[in-house]
Amino acid sequence: LDIDYIMEDLPSLIRESIEGTERIKKIVMDLKNFAHPGKRELEYADINKNIESTLNIVWNELKYKATVKKEFGDIPEILCHPHEVNQVIMNLLVNAAHAIEDTGTITIRTRHEGDHVTLEIEDTGKGIKPTDLNRIFDPFFTTKPVGKGTGLGLSLSFNIIEKHHGQITAASTPGQGTLFRICLP
Repeated sequence: LDIDYIMEDLPSLIRESIEGTERIKKIVMDLKNFAHPGKRELEYADINKNIESTLNIVWNELKYKATVKKEFGDIPEILCHPHEVNQVIMNLLVNAAHAIEDTGTITIRTRHEGDHVTLEIEDTGKGIKPTDLNRIFDPFFTTKPVGKGTGLGLSLSFNIIEKHHGQITAASTPGQGTLFRICLP
């Protein structure tokens, strides 16, 4: 046995183990907050915190594809079903990562405008053809290859935002990227 090497490497191994355990703890807490099983009543939520929590959950989907830029504004809490809003955020982030062919950027912005909060998720992916843009919220419509998408994520997201008396829109330029904008009261 190389005791000297083991003794030298041991503090680093312990530190890495503690960091890994803390990361697992944070993921479990974020998953718990993401799901909120059994909670069906409206509650006040900080959308910036919801985004951070959702980013932690989908990080493995994003980290090799995109640099994530956060431009969070000073926004009030909104009355919503936080787990449903998290689902929308997750769908948009995963779609943004899938739209980026090699590497790119996903920019997340929040701001307070009048009587609503605006959330934008913009990617530098391949974009959506103008002929497809007006169909992206239709159930079962997908721009992904066969077997790669169900076409339900954006339809579900649209319904959730509508249920919250909000609005979701998309703008896209093929070859440059897509911007999804959500306005919630």
